[in-house]
Amino acid sequence: MPLAPGTPELADLDLLLSVERLGSLGRAAREHGISQPSASARIKLLERRLGLELLSRSPSGSRLTAAGAAVAGWAREVVTPAADLMANVATLRDRASGWLRVGASMTIAEYLMPRWLVALRRERPELTVALRAENSRDVVELLEAGEVDLGFIEDPAPHDDLRELVVADDELAVVTAPGHPWASGGPLTPGELAAGRLVLREKGSGTRETLHRVLGELREGPHLELSSTTAIKEAVGAGAGATVLSVLAVEHELRTGQLVRVPVAGIELTRRLRAVWPRRSAPAAHAEALLRIALQAGRRPAG
Repeated sequence: MPLAPGTPELADLDLLLSVERLGSLGRAAREHGISQPSASARIKLLERRLGLELLSRSPSGSRLTAAGAAVAGWAREVVTPAADLMANVATLRDRASGWLRVGASMTIAEYLMPRWLVALRRERPELTVALRAENSRDVVELLEAGEVDLGFIEDPAPHDDLRELVVADDELAVVTAPGHPWASGGPLTPGELAAGRLVLREKGSGTRETLHRVLGELREGPHLELSSTTAIKEAVGAGAGATVLSVLAVEHELRTGQLVRVPVAGIELTRRLRAVWPRRSAPAAHAEALLRIALQAGRRPAG
């Protein structure tokens, strides 16, 4: 049947629910990817349509009035089924298109994703996957721009607009060429590592961000800054200095003696690898299948 005149937009009701959950119009605006003035204007339009005051605003935040709480309760019964409808439509669309767009940070794209995608293709031979390998910061930007459906990142920073799922743990290692002074010494101190001649990935990479969280600012910055893991390994092997890379990336070189692992005392160089997707939508069927495969692989013992 036709909706009554003045029926509010679903997006405005969803915004009201975000204010209720977050307790702040500003945080709700950020979650919805709009400015705070735009969010305020939308709530005021909703109040005019309904003829009710929904928010009590103060310098410390925004909270729902009694009428606002009642409307939010009814809105939830509308917004949740609408979100389910769109998730189901996305699933149908994905099945029809047979496409999955994935963004992955370099370590994951190069050393984990190939196995995951082979397993995915066994399950879904009709599926075509477009994989973009970028640093973690760029993967987040691709998700926010709607250019990929699912992302995998290494950086430790929180991303409020994204949902996340830890799929594996990753260990970082300090490595050098066999002839480097660190190769035959005792464990490094964090200060010695921070002051060393380091060859590192660019800012925005998960490895670089993890190292920054552990050590803070490097005393003199990186000796060399390269955007390719392969280039870093070649430079370090040629005597350019030391580096910090995922154990996944240097497993072969350590086994063959091309590079040497250097112990570091007093710090733990580990990180969590995470899958991320937009907070306001559930992963579609193909993305859920890849998530399941990544989780299963992450729980298996290495061997």
